[in-house]
Amino acid sequence: NRMWLGNGFSGGNAYFKIAKSEEREFASGVYDKKTGLVKFRNVVWFANLDHGKRHQELQLMTMAENRKFNKKVIGSDVCYKKYDNYDAIEVSFTDAIPSDYAGVMGVPISFLDKYNPDQFEIVAFRKGDDGKDLVISVEREREDCRPALLQNTHSKNSDIQQPMEKGRTLMDRGNTQECLYVTSIPGLIKNAEGKINGKITYARVTIRKKGAEQ
Repeated sequence: NRMWLGNGFSGGNAYFKIAKSEEREFASGVYDKKTGLVKFRNVVWFANLDHGKRHQELQLMTMAENRKFNKKVIGSDVCYKKYDNYDAIEVSFTDAIPSDYAGVMGVPISFLDKYNPDQFEIVAFRKGDDGKDLVISVEREREDCRPALLQNTHSKNSDIQQPMEKGRTLMDRGNTQECLYVTSIPGLIKNAEGKINGKITYARVTIRKKGAEQ
């Protein structure tokens, strides 16, 4: 809380002006010849000056309501799962933060744009209690994993191999084997483990509701 995101630019767009003598070809929609302004996207700025947006309360639903009404959560086998190596749950979307959960939650870094220090506290970045990146394992039904589909994604001496399809990690050997689907917090885990349901997302920040009883 010594520095935070500023009030920001509309739509994340900022502009700078160039002289007529410096005009050149830009991608469509980037340069406005009438104003001489060049637009560059996805811009944030950091400040230590307080502002009203920083204290706007994020409106939340309960975990049960999210599972029933939030289309991003419905059917997800990862959202609200507990991490293997940290006492926190995975919350894949900022608008899926449950209002009735008092523990630690891992949220996307885009949460920082909605961060209200009166409503939440930031617990830690990146690592679990064991010093390693946050990981989720999702165990599903026993399936046949054909060895022909496997490729070794670790050292040459490793017994752990990963199928080329569906992100399945093989835990033992043989013609018919039980598979453990391993999902992770993307952006922090290397190789094919850096996905959740095959979809790359951003790094996670761990937060907790302010004043929540543990």
